[in-house]
Amino acid sequence: MTVEELDTQERQAFLEWRRNLARLEENEKLVITPFEKNLEVWRQLWRVIERCDLVVMVVDARNPLFYRCPDLEAYVKEIDENKTTLLLLNKSDLLPVAIRKKWASYFDELGLDYIFWSAKTATAKLEGKDDDQDLDEADDGDVPVLGREELLASLQVRAEGIRQRRSAGQEEKADSSFDTSSSVMDTEKRVAVGFVGYPNVGKSSTINVLVGEKRTGVTSTPGKTKHFQTLIINDKLMLCDCPGLVFPSFTSSKADMVAAGVLPVDKMTDYRGPIQVIANQIPRRQLEETYGLLLPKPKPYEDQNRPPTAAELLKSYAQSRGYVASRGLPDETRSARQMLKDYLNGKLLYCHTPPDDDTTSDDESNDDDEEAVDEGGVHSDDVDDLSGEEDEEYEEREEEEEEGSKTTTGTGESNLKARLDGIFRDVDLNASKSQGAKAVKPKKALHKMQKKAPRKKDRSWRVKDDESDGMARVKGISVSVSYGAAR
Repeated sequence: MTVEELDTQERQAFLEWRRNLARLEENEKLVITPFEKNLEVWRQLWRVIERCDLVVMVVDARNPLFYRCPDLEAYVKEIDENKTTLLLLNKSDLLPVAIRKKWASYFDELGLDYIFWSAKTATAKLEGKDDDQDLDEADDGDVPVLGREELLASLQVRAEGIRQRRSAGQEEKADSSFDTSSSVMDTEKRVAVGFVGYPNVGKSSTINVLVGEKRTGVTSTPGKTKHFQTLIINDKLMLCDCPGLVFPSFTSSKADMVAAGVLPVDKMTDYRGPIQVIANQIPRRQLEETYGLLLPKPKPYEDQNRPPTAAELLKSYAQSRGYVASRGLPDETRSARQMLKDYLNGKLLYCHTPPDDDTTSDDESNDDDEEAVDEGGVHSDDVDDLSGEEDEEYEEREEEEEEGSKTTTGTGESNLKARLDGIFRDVDLNASKSQGAKAVKPKKALHKMQKKAPRKKDRSWRVKDDESDGMARVKGISVSVSYGAAR
């Protein structure tokens, strides 16, 4: 296959894929999140997958299922059955040991290969700034967070195993479209490991730690890496850094993607949506203790355990930090950016649990609901009592009306005539009152009743009896002229 034929086929396949997504969005009424629409970026991903033996999908350990892409795993298997995908759970130092054990058991049930890792901790250890006591507390024998040397050895062993299985079990097929990539990989001495995933999950940071020096650009803004890079670790291992791609999704929203760091925080236009995502996840007490602020309490008629709204949270944060915008209003945009960065850096810590996990904090929340009654509020039992009293009063009124209706219906036409007379009498009274109200004029205020002296009109323009013709006079200034110079 020539280069031109490959380019044409990739363009056609990519356009057909985008058309199918558009049809799903129109026909099925689905909402697709923003995703990468540049063909060149997708080609970087394809080249990395074709070139590497082991594909490492880097995900954020706080919410692994949000960053995991099962379709990418299926595509890796389509390229080569012997290739496998490894989940590298970055930022695992932010997870408690109990949560790591739950995720480990969940991935074991699905049959996925995974490794817990922390690029930040490994970087600090490489620079000599780590605290051994904190690392020992975060580490556990069953679900350890691997270090730099352990991760390199684990990646090399997995990649070499894939290379051996391919060379032993796969027969050479000259007519296969994927033989070119496999033959190239077999001829190379080094095994290749590619790092793929969403933007801003720590791919470049992980590679810099594994290399031992800064070889790729690292920043908190998504989309720093533009092209894939190959880095040689030793004679047997080579790493490939792929640009981060935003995959299309039907389950998440744009606000979730901004809060997760997939979309740039500094370029967001709607900041209340991502802040509401944070407010729904972080408890009210933790927000107040972290930032040292006091959030407004819910109204008596609202749910006392509802999360704070984005407007309440942003306004309280801006007032506590002194962020003021134009006209003296709280600067909510600056507050939203700072809070989102704190959420991404781990200052506001929130960890998701596996979907099949039944152990939640509902018991604790119920205990708090029973004990916590705000000042001026009404408890649920009191509301039931009040509603019962209102029902009794309503029933008594209905009984009285029924008795009155029974007594009036028995008298017949006389009662009907009396009713009509009373209605007409009321109408006449109302009409007379309205006419009387119209006849009486309201009194004017005292300051309006005072008479003002009439102004004298300027009649100087009129013709006077001064033997003039009434035309406007033009005043002139006589200037002496010297005729000597002219002569």
